[in-house]
Amino acid sequence: MKRILFACWLIGNVLLSGIAVGQQITVYGEVKGEGGQQPLAGAVVFVENTRKQITTDDEGKFHIMLKPGRYNIGAFAFGYKTVLQSIQLKDKKHNLTFVLPELRDSLEMVEVQAERAETFGITRLRSVEGMAIYEGKKSEVVVLDDITANLATNNSRQVYAKVAGLNIWESDGAGLQLGIGGRGLNPNRTSHFNTRQNGYDISADALGYPESYYTPPTQALERIEVVRGAASLQYGTQFGGMLNFVMKKGPKDKKIELTSEQTMGSFGLFNSFNSVGGTVGKVNYYTYFHYKQSDGWRPNTQLEQYNVFSSLKYNLSDKWTLGLDFTHMNYLAQQPGGLTDQQFESDPQQSRRNRNWFKVNWNLLALTLDYKLSPNTKINSRFFGLSASREALGNLSRIDREDEPGTNRNLISGVFQNIGNETRLMHYYNLRGHKSVFLIGTRFYKGFSNQQQGEGNALEGADFHFENPDWLMSDYDFPSGNISVFAENIFNLTPKFSITPGIRFEYLSTNAEGFYRIVNRNLADEIIYDEEVAEDRSNQRSFVFFGLGLSYKKSEQLEFYANASQNYRSVNFSDIRIDNPNLVVDPDLGDVRGLSTDIGVRGGVNDYLSFDVSVFHLYLYDWIARIRERVSDVKEQIRSGNIGDIRAYGVEAYAETELVRLFTGKSLPNRLYWFTNVSLINASYTDSEIRQVVGNKVENAPEVNLKTGLTFKRKNFSATYQLTYLSQQYSNANNDKTEITSTAGEIPAYYVMDLSLRYTYKWLKLESGVNNLTDNMYFTRRATGYPGPGIIPSDGRSLYMTLGVKI
Repeated sequence: MKRILFACWLIGNVLLSGIAVGQQITVYGEVKGEGGQQPLAGAVVFVENTRKQITTDDEGKFHIMLKPGRYNIGAFAFGYKTVLQSIQLKDKKHNLTFVLPELRDSLEMVEVQAERAETFGITRLRSVEGMAIYEGKKSEVVVLDDITANLATNNSRQVYAKVAGLNIWESDGAGLQLGIGGRGLNPNRTSHFNTRQNGYDISADALGYPESYYTPPTQALERIEVVRGAASLQYGTQFGGMLNFVMKKGPKDKKIELTSEQTMGSFGLFNSFNSVGGTVGKVNYYTYFHYKQSDGWRPNTQLEQYNVFSSLKYNLSDKWTLGLDFTHMNYLAQQPGGLTDQQFESDPQQSRRNRNWFKVNWNLLALTLDYKLSPNTKINSRFFGLSASREALGNLSRIDREDEPGTNRNLISGVFQNIGNETRLMHYYNLRGHKSVFLIGTRFYKGFSNQQQGEGNALEGADFHFENPDWLMSDYDFPSGNISVFAENIFNLTPKFSITPGIRFEYLSTNAEGFYRIVNRNLADEIIYDEEVAEDRSNQRSFVFFGLGLSYKKSEQLEFYANASQNYRSVNFSDIRIDNPNLVVDPDLGDVRGLSTDIGVRGGVNDYLSFDVSVFHLYLYDWIARIRERVSDVKEQIRSGNIGDIRAYGVEAYAETELVRLFTGKSLPNRLYWFTNVSLINASYTDSEIRQVVGNKVENAPEVNLKTGLTFKRKNFSATYQLTYLSQQYSNANNDKTEITSTAGEIPAYYVMDLSLRYTYKWLKLESGVNNLTDNMYFTRRATGYPGPGIIPSDGRSLYMTLGVKI
């Protein structure tokens, strides 16, 4: 199956790439600084309303190929204002000269002015974006306004459809939590990505508990930035890379703009998103209120969520800009529990738990400061903090056993607090006649988590109080600290070839202070032994890791790139003492280290073909995984620990084309886009002390991960059909087909289809669609704890409709 899919994709793209472009006119030009004397190397020249852009050489010169017609062509450089020129192309060549005034208004002016030109819904980060370097790195940017999808439920299959290789866990149909992974990395709460919002941390604890219970509503997002493994040099921990949610801003040309979107959907879904933003004087502001409720596809799946976000950006002077963000989110969700394999086969919509609840309260505050030292040097400093909690209440026992009414439930209470600062300095300079970019930064982080586990009450409602707070099963504090220093430099050796080395120093401190309780009971459930065991563990370590990126831009439409970066993942102390009858966690867990490599080619043909094809290699030492092992002649257990070393390699490819223009050579009102995104992966255990594991497939690593679809657009109307297919995968290192508790085993191959429609007219927007069009019964995960244990079925067919206004 995978060979057929790959062959079809490869043949299709070869045919598409081989079609002639047609008559072209060469536009020659140069970009100079204020006064017209200084050539600006590394300036960006772009064509408005297209995806075309090119960087000037060391003499400030450029050339770009266009078809005959009228164009607005612009140029910008860091420290200078953007200049646009309108030209009519008729002859075989044309000459342009840009003279850019120095920037005296706002650092925001260095943003690409062509950014709002229509994309395919996905683009990639430039070599330098904001205060970060992405030269030679594999990156994707999801542009939310340019995709037709169910944004009201944060439908991850649709939102991330064009990001190659992502494995998505579907834990709830309303989009409360995001669960994405890739290349064999666990998708659970996106814990293998360094997850950020507007560049600052949003996870519970970046070191000891990197899970993200908070996901911003996609209706509030301008774009989503995804950088793969090479992100480690600038962002630190996590092999998956960096995931950054960039929030919308208030319009610069209006004092006030109001947006309201109301969504109704299947299973009692109601989603209300309302925002206001604008610019008054030197202040840009944006704020939204978001409310969501749903009864859910399965019984016992009701939920209610509130979201509030406010952002201010104040241009203090021509050199100083101050920003302030505040985020609050809370939700309460009933959890229907998991299912055994037999229960899923008989009725995947059933629920075996009616007393399980989950509650989250999340508060984020961030202060940013930008300072322009000179036209070539700027500083950014981000201060951020989190105050959050989550409460899990219910029955965690095996799902094949009934939840007896009147018995006390299990309560796990977590409190998370952290503060941090990241400060970066970026400097542009000339080296041997070529423009180079230097970035250096520091990170200071202090985290504190407290986790308690004990007995809740025997009722059915969401009462998150310990029945006996003086008799807990465990009570732990998890203080953590991190100091980092990192640097990268783009050396442009020629106008086309660059090398970007990087280095990062890390100091880590993770600690566990508290106690756990050992309790033995007789057959009458009476306590016959009770011991409280104190524990105080501390782990300090420091290390240096390196990375290297290469980029060769053969033309403005074709780039070859490669990168290799070391990385690590800190051990998650906060999981060590969880009392879970379905899982035993090894108390000697250690950090995971490894190397991530990408080699690829990306580009496009004018504005009707875009592609990114790469091969990757991931080698990780002391990988943490779950394994089923026998502890006696009559008893088995599932243990989580450092199982062994793994290797993952494969192909990740994305291509999209506008079919009408491709075959007719004309830009017509009716446009039909076709995209294909495929990942082929081989991930296995190469070394382990457990002999039977060596050679097994790595869990959460389907060999084929395919997403493909069509988008039809005509003026203000668009419609998108999408097919998602994942081949079979495993959930534990044993590669079990099934297991008696259903917390481990095979995740069978599945496919799912989605259809979305959108129509806009001036201030009005209408959206509608169907998710899981064919009503397939499938699942993407097996849970050892909440929201299970057991199989978590994905939602059946659902419909939605959105009415939106903007005034």
